[in-house]
Order: sequence, then C-alpha cells, then structure tokens
Amino acid sequence: MMWARVPIRAVADDPNDRYFRTDHLKANLGARTARGGVVTAGSQALKFCIGLGGTIILARLLTPVDYGLIGMVAIIFNFVSMFQYLGLSTATVKWSELNHQQVTALFWLNLALSFAIAIITLASAPLIAWFYKEPRLVWITAGYALSILFAGLYIQHEAILSRQMRFGAMAAIEVTAILLGLGAAVITACYGAGYWALVINQLVMTLATVAGVWIACKWRPGLPRKTAGVRSILSYGGNLTGFNVVTFFARNLDNALIGRFWGAAQLGLYSRAYQMLLMPMQQINAPFAAVAVPALSRLADSPERYRAAYLKILQKIAMLTMPLVAFMIATSDWLVLFLLGPQWQAAARIFMLLGTAAIMQPVTKTTWWLFSTQGRMSELFRWGFIGGSIAIASIVIGLRWGAVGVAASYAVSDLLITTPLVFWYVGRQGPVRTSDFYRTIAPFICAALATLAVLFLCHGWLRAVPFITVRLIFAFGLTLLVSYIVLMALPAGRLALQNVKEMLTLIVGRKQESIV
Repeated sequence: MMWARVPIRAVADDPNDRYFRTDHLKANLGARTARGGVVTAGSQALKFCIGLGGTIILARLLTPVDYGLIGMVAIIFNFVSMFQYLGLSTATVKWSELNHQQVTALFWLNLALSFAIAIITLASAPLIAWFYKEPRLVWITAGYALSILFAGLYIQHEAILSRQMRFGAMAAIEVTAILLGLGAAVITACYGAGYWALVINQLVMTLATVAGVWIACKWRPGLPRKTAGVRSILSYGGNLTGFNVVTFFARNLDNALIGRFWGAAQLGLYSRAYQMLLMPMQQINAPFAAVAVPALSRLADSPERYRAAYLKILQKIAMLTMPLVAFMIATSDWLVLFLLGPQWQAAARIFMLLGTAAIMQPVTKTTWWLFSTQGRMSELFRWGFIGGSIAIASIVIGLRWGAVGVAASYAVSDLLITTPLVFWYVGRQGPVRTSDFYRTIAPFICAALATLAVLFLCHGWLRAVPFITVRLIFAFGLTLLVSYIVLMALPAGRLALQNVKEMLTLIVGRKQESIV
C-alpha cells in the first residue's frame, strides 16, 4: 500500500520559489538533522531554565487565583488559536513542492482567519465571564484576542524557517521572545499588576515573535488571489485541525469543569501542577518534533530509512523523559515547594498523579508525526475521536472528587487504555509497526521503574537532608546513576547508549555517518 503523499508540482517559475526548495537539504540530511537537534535541544534547555526562573519568581509575586483567572481564558484562547493555523503551517513544512503563489494564499488565509477569530473571541468575552461568574475575564479575554490577531502575521514565515531547517534562527527568535515577555511580566507584577502581568507576557512574546520571523525569513507574500494547488493542502490542514480540535476538548475539559464546579483556587492548583509537569516534557518533545517532521517528510519515499530514523528519535525521547518523570513523581512534594512556594503545597498530590500519565505521553505524542508525514490525516482525525472520548470519560468520572480525582482518573485511563490503543492503531500501516514501540521503549521503562523504587526507598534518608536544593540534587544524581546501571545491564539499553555516543561523534564532525 502506498502511504506517501503525492507531491503537488509548482505551477509557476517565480524567483520567490527559492524560499521553498528543499533538494539541497537531502545531501547531508543525517548530519543536518543531528546538528539541528542539538541546536533546538540547546535552545529548549535555555528556554526551560528561563521559564523555570520565571515560574519561581512569578509564583511568589502572583496568587493561585491570578493563575486560575488566566487558566479560564487560556482554555478559549488555545482552542480558537487552532483555527487560525488550520494545520497549514504543518503542511508548509512537509509538502514536498511548493511555490510562491501557494504560500501567499496560505499567508492571507491564516491572517484572515486570525482577524475573524480575534473578533469572535472579543465578542465572546461577556459569555465567558457569565459562564465562570467572573467579570474580570472580559478584559483578560480582550487582551488575548489582540494576541491572536498579531500571531496571524508570523504563521507562514515560521513554517518556512522550519521547512528550510533553519533551527538556529528559530531558536534565537523563541529565546528572545520568551526573555522579553518574561521581563515585561516580572516588571509589571512587581508594580502590582496581578493577573495582568500574565496577559502582558503573552502580548509581548507574540509581538517579539512577529518581528523576529520577519527579520529572519526574507520571503514576502504577494497580493491575495486564487491559486492552483491549494485545495489539497487545505484538505490536509482540515484533517489535522479536526484532530487538534477533538484533542483540545479532551485535554482542556478538565480545566473548564474544575473551574466551573470547583472555582479558581482549585483550577489554579491544578493548572500549575499540570504546567509544571508539562514544561520539562515540552522542552524535550518540542525540539525533537521540530527536527523530526521535516526530516521524516524528506524520507517519505524510503520506508526502511524512515523507520530507522523514527525509532532512533523515539529511543532518545524515551531515554530522556522516562527516568526524568520517575524523578519528578518521587520528589513531587519537594519540587512543588522549591518551584512554587509553600502556598502551593496542595498541588503536590495532583502533580504526582498527573506524572503517572506523563511517563508515556512524550512517547505517544510522537505518533502524530507518523500520521502526518505518511499522509494518513483521515486516520489521525479518527484517532482523535477515539482517544478524546476516553479522556473525556475519565475526566467526568473523576470530577466528583475535585482536581485530585480528575488527575487520578485521567492518569489511569491514559496509561492503561489510551497508550496501548494508539500503538496498535498507528502500527497497523506504514513502516513502523506496533511491536517496534514496545521493543524500543522497554529498557527505559525498566530504568524508570527502578528509579522510582530506589527513590521511594531512599525517601526517608533524603528527607533528612536539611536544604531542599541539595535534597533534589541528591535525588537527581540517584536517578542518573540507577538509570545508567539498568541500561548498561540490558543489551538494548547498551545499544541505546552507544547510539547516543555515535550521534555526538557525528555532530562534532569526527565521523560523517548518517543517523537516518
């Protein structure tokens, strides 16, 4: 069965088409992918440190209610933002052949959608305030609507940078935007702005991103007009957006229901615990996704190379995330106290329960790469309904016990039902089979379980360490030691460590051997 999508041929010979050509990337794709991964991972590590510092500072300047109010609006903001993208940025990254006229059409479509969605968001502000019985949400929603409008200006330019695998430029833009946004938030919070500091953070980051991508990407859109070859791109984007919409409801219904029935305080605790757990996972998954989607798209006509490339990336994600999540689960109470302060201590149990699901989620999130780069978007859309229904049912079941009940119910269903189902569903077709997932992640599951056991056994001894920072350093050191011992004891684990060594050798230029 053919699973690779047939490319669309350029319809005109335009000098601007040079911004979309990718033939030059295939010559040394392995080394380019490896270097891009390191650059992106380095920027993610830097963003994580910046975000961590910002979290520590803002958590002491703001209150759970401040974060709860933003969390109520963020649900709507994240939902409508999907429609301004409409999956078109992903299509720009992976489409084998594009031209200036097609991307111009996509740019104006994204901008028109952004304008319409900003107006709809602004008009819905009174309804949002009525639903939550919180009048302060009206002006918060207006601030986020403005951010939506500005974001429409950079969607296609950012996608072009990703298509050309210009990861250094993208990293510089993202880090700069985060620094400027965080600086504005901290300054305004110090002057007593409260929740407005978080709104200003979003606006400043968006404007900085617009400026950065327009400087880095020299392509400029032409005038809007009807263009051939856009319909199939819209079909691709429509299926991806449909999946994102269904997934959004599944991932955000917990916030909406907790805020509606249990109030801003509990939502603030839940959302901070969720974000604190999500932050390090995003720093790992995001750089891999940024590199993997363009690279796998270029390998769409080579199934064996495609399979080998994906499994090597999956291996590294599991190696980085599974022991890390085990560390976070075992030290949840200390992490919350260290990062957020004593007024957030009630979030520790929620954090620990959500961490149970987070052990597998970095791995399962990579499955959309397979659907996307294999052209299986209708299947991805259907999976959204299956996985979303399971998540929604678990949230509703746990709601009667508040935020803790939602976290527990969601974690159990995600780990025991959703994960094995998605492995089976995506592995039915294409080069990557269901058994490949289990064989690849097995050694890292063993390392994570061993880490959990050791940290729980040493919990009393670690608690005796007087300084919480030193306590966490000792616990993290144990995590690294136990994980290394377990991986070295397993043949597949030793092979994974050897692959990492070979990749680092390739990056520094000692060996020009392709990793894909």
